[in-house]
Amino acid sequence: MKKLLESWDQHIQAFSDKPFMKYFRISSSVIWNLFLLFLTLMLVGIVFLGSIGAGYFASLVKDEKLSSKQEMRETIFNYDETSQLYFANNQYLGKMRTDLERTETTLKQVSPKVIDAVLATEDEYFYEHNGIVPKAVFRGLLQDVSNSSMQTGGSTLTQQLIKNQVLTNEVSYERKAKELLLAMRLEHFMTKDEILEAYLNIIPYGRNSAGRNIAGVETASKGIFNKSASDLNLPQAAYIAGIPQSPFAYTPYTQTGQLKDKKMLQLGVNRMKTVLYRMHETGYISDAEYKKALKYNIVKDFRAREKQATEKYPYVTYEIEDQAKDIMAKILAKKDGIEAKRIDKESKLREKYTILADRELRSKGYKIYSTIDKKLYDAMDKAKDSFPYYGATYTKNVTDPETGETKPVADPVQVGGVVIENETGRLLSFIGGRDFKLEELNHATQAKRSNGSTMKPLLVYAPAIEYGRIGAGSPVADVKFNYGGWQPSNFDVNEERGIVSARDALKDSLNLPAIRLYAQIMANKPANFLEKMGFSNLDADDYTNYSTSIGALKYGVTVEENANAFATFANGGDFVDAYVVEKIVDRNGKTIYKHKSKKKRVFSEETSYIITDMLRDVFNGGTGSKAKGSLNFSGDFAGKTGTSQEYKDVWLVGYNPKITLGVWMGYDQPKTLNQYNGAYFDPSTRINLFWARVMNSIYSTDPKLATAGGSSFTRPPNVVNRSFCADTGGYSGCGNMTSDLFNGSLSVPPVTISSLLSPFGGTLPAKKEEKKNVNNTTTDKKNEDKNKNESSSNNSNSSSSNNTQTNKPSTGGSNNSTGSDNTSKPESNNKPPATNNGGSGNSSNKPSTGTEEKPSTGGGNSGSGSNESTEKPKPKPDDSKEDKE
Repeated sequence: MKKLLESWDQHIQAFSDKPFMKYFRISSSVIWNLFLLFLTLMLVGIVFLGSIGAGYFASLVKDEKLSSKQEMRETIFNYDETSQLYFANNQYLGKMRTDLERTETTLKQVSPKVIDAVLATEDEYFYEHNGIVPKAVFRGLLQDVSNSSMQTGGSTLTQQLIKNQVLTNEVSYERKAKELLLAMRLEHFMTKDEILEAYLNIIPYGRNSAGRNIAGVETASKGIFNKSASDLNLPQAAYIAGIPQSPFAYTPYTQTGQLKDKKMLQLGVNRMKTVLYRMHETGYISDAEYKKALKYNIVKDFRAREKQATEKYPYVTYEIEDQAKDIMAKILAKKDGIEAKRIDKESKLREKYTILADRELRSKGYKIYSTIDKKLYDAMDKAKDSFPYYGATYTKNVTDPETGETKPVADPVQVGGVVIENETGRLLSFIGGRDFKLEELNHATQAKRSNGSTMKPLLVYAPAIEYGRIGAGSPVADVKFNYGGWQPSNFDVNEERGIVSARDALKDSLNLPAIRLYAQIMANKPANFLEKMGFSNLDADDYTNYSTSIGALKYGVTVEENANAFATFANGGDFVDAYVVEKIVDRNGKTIYKHKSKKKRVFSEETSYIITDMLRDVFNGGTGSKAKGSLNFSGDFAGKTGTSQEYKDVWLVGYNPKITLGVWMGYDQPKTLNQYNGAYFDPSTRINLFWARVMNSIYSTDPKLATAGGSSFTRPPNVVNRSFCADTGGYSGCGNMTSDLFNGSLSVPPVTISSLLSPFGGTLPAKKEEKKNVNNTTTDKKNEDKNKNESSSNNSNSSSSNNTQTNKPSTGGSNNSTGSDNTSKPESNNKPPATNNGGSGNSSNKPSTGTEEKPSTGGGNSGSGSNESTEKPKPKPDDSKEDKE
């Protein structure tokens, strides 16, 4: 063996000594050294480039503040969520208007199929990586540097969460560097399930079936398939998971909520198939599931177009939102140490917190519960739309402020109404107007108008009873006067009855006694009662102007305020402010606001019952008898009608022990309603019939509300029936004795002719036999039977009111309203000389945007906008005898 090894060694040595081996040894040595040099340079280069990259990365993120764990978690979970609105009894209405709809959900409430689809498509190694996948980052960087046409992405779910919640969608290396840093940091602060849940709640999903922008898997599931995310099947889950890559390309809906055409829908279907392929490739679904899902017709599952809350119930939606903002503004102000009263008084402060409240409500997922009864609202809305006697619809030319284009727009008789639960103040329902698309102003809660003679019991008769100045039947003077050129009158300008009872004066809505009585008690400042009953727009002149007694407010009153004030009588003298928002609950289920009704004593129980008993007569033979005669049921009602100057406004507010219903009619740009009476009845009759129709709709929906459960107003023990002299109010020494209701605790002083006529003076008319109405002979027997309880004085008023004006629209004149209940003579004759009463007039509180044209020949019902109904009532032979004020 030794010899063998020595032999091999000799051969090798001999080979090595050959000349060419010398050059081989030198070459190999050079190659090796070059390789070592190249390797060294490459390593140095890598370190150098890495250092440069690290330095560049550091420079990109040097200004990024590293948030604490708590701060970062709060930022991630602080995603907007759409607030929701509810009718009464927790009945869902819809979502608040917002730029982006989102409903929060939890991971447990999401189908595992959805989670699998998301992971297979967006982040296969989600549960393995620490926030980023380096390989994907370098691949994306290389594609970007090389300007490759193929961009494979590479962002993990964590990175996408950072981009959407912490950073922006800006395309830059700086933003990407921050995204990588924060993604790795977030992985230390949140669990994988928390990150996945947050991702599913924030990611955008295009549009829903209402055309609204949506985000979050639950919102997408409901908005596209009308299912919860927990109930989605495999194809539906795959479709949802595929949308975020290109939300507006893959969503099946247009911005109006309509389904896209077949070609555009196919984009989303193809994306769904891609997701299914990825699920199959990564092992989330079997071959059989994959093949079955590919054949599934996903298009049939797409939800039909859904109307938004503002489309279905625009007046309700806006009203709830507005009142919720007022409440939230005070809640936010209180958090900042600001008293709620300052929000009401300081306009700049109110503006600031209203903006903050609006943002808060639209983005923080509150649930806002209202008092509005859906069935009742629907019934009243139907009654409003079907009413045929509103009056003529005009057209006006309106100029678009943006385009400058002028076009004709319908100008119908508008209407407003409210139903208030007396004891609690709950606003159960309302009528906002004829057509929201035509006029967005809520005529029930926002339009301010002269309330005409509905003011009389609130400002004159109830205060006078409270002060002990009169009882129900006390004498008052219906006598004309001239006060510095101001010569008001009753509806019949020639009528003056002399000494009449307060009860009859109120029942027949006489102006002269109301004005004179108000002047006699003005020193007591009875307008303070209006303040206590929620009249929010009183002017200084309203406290001293005699014509305020017949509704001539400077700015006017809303239907809600007027009806709310009458509910005070039904409550035995306690005012309970009406409200719409019952409670507000935050996204965590905590009630942050709950309404508490508060009673404020305004009148005594005795005053309230006495005035209520007097107002019963308005329905029983007075100016509201048409309303009561048109009811489909019986009940104990009291109330008052009202008409402003030249029939620009007509009112009827009626109440039973349970509810108060107030209604109003008028044009937005005030003009007389007293036209085309042969087709529509006179304005006072129209409002009577409308009130009855609405009350009948309430009865058909909830009979207990309309009838107050069969209960009647309860007479307090201290309300007594006293005998007294009808001429002086004295209790003896008179041949003309009568009896009526008084407050037993008060002694109403007797009066003299001089005191009755104060402060304006005047002369009692000579007693003479009352002339019979010549129109009585033509009275239709059926109508006569229906109105047999009407007094002869009321008939006199009615007959004199039928001087129908010319059948063309009023094109001029002041919008001021003196509040005269029953007159259509020039306004200058109905103002006290020392006042500058502006009147309310314009319900929209803004200048007219167009000029009036001729009325539409299509009739009076504009419930569908400018398309007027041609339905008209046939003129009645005794049309001149309808109840008038």
